[in-house]
Amino acid sequence: MQRRHFLKSTGATAAATVLAATTLNAQEAAPPAKSTNTFKLGYAPHAGMFRNLAGDDVIDQIKFAAEQGFTAWEDNGMPGKPPELQEKIGKTLDSLGMQMGVFVAYGSFDKPTFARPKKETTTEILDAMKNAIEVAKRVNAKWCTVVPGSVDQQHADDDWNRYGGGRLAEGYQTANVIDMLRRCTEILEPAGLVMVLEPLNWYANHGGVFLQRSDQAYAICRAVNSPSCKILFDIYHQQITEGNLIPNIDASWSEIAYFQSGDNPGRKEPYSGEINYQNVFKHIHQKGFKGVVGMEHGLSERGKEGEQKLIAAYRRADDF
Repeated sequence: MQRRHFLKSTGATAAATVLAATTLNAQEAAPPAKSTNTFKLGYAPHAGMFRNLAGDDVIDQIKFAAEQGFTAWEDNGMPGKPPELQEKIGKTLDSLGMQMGVFVAYGSFDKPTFARPKKETTTEILDAMKNAIEVAKRVNAKWCTVVPGSVDQQHADDDWNRYGGGRLAEGYQTANVIDMLRRCTEILEPAGLVMVLEPLNWYANHGGVFLQRSDQAYAICRAVNSPSCKILFDIYHQQITEGNLIPNIDASWSEIAYFQSGDNPGRKEPYSGEINYQNVFKHIHQKGFKGVVGMEHGLSERGKEGEQKLIAAYRRADDF
């Protein structure tokens, strides 16, 4: 081989090698892919929802969700994850331009921790608010869920029955709940974190909880009078408790900061039950809602097919 041909050949090979290495480095440095077919509303899958399609790793699940067009993420159990993983989730969401939805800051379902507070439970609640601020910083969260305990009842199996004696009237319970929530907002408001109160249904899931109806949550939020105390309107729960979804959304609109979805009966994806989700989503979109709609429900089918069906259901509900 002549020298000039050899140099030309080796030079081309070297250039190709450099180009390949540069391309590989660029690919490694590039942020994860985002879908060009994003949803109109900020629907938020939760950890485990795409396990079959994306694998067990939560970071891979978030990236998969972004590829499908989802622009938010939700994880009720975020406070129980290691701080290092929380930070990794926060950075991943930020790189994808996704909003972090709610995590549960405090949830009590069978004790009157707000309606008839005691010193120990009050300390527990306020400590949970402080911890929520730290979690929110790691994952860039704006909202956290609070379930304000049960109604006051006669408790034969614990010391609540010895605390003052007798069941408090409803008005006194409500006043206690408002007072406790105000103490929570004193912690949350300076940090810019919003606790969203979730009314839950008594009939299928959470019998005995204090907060049940949208009008009740609205009145309490108005009384607390803080930007850090708003409503989480769970469409599944409110369909069971009160129905009349769109009028109740309108009536309590000024205090709603967050939505969650799930069809009834069964608490699965849209169009597995009776709710006309396209109409509901269209309505809140037209009202200018820019927040998160948490997908707090299961899947009507298992495996990859069930997860694909879930995505298709949200495409259908978002087609307006």
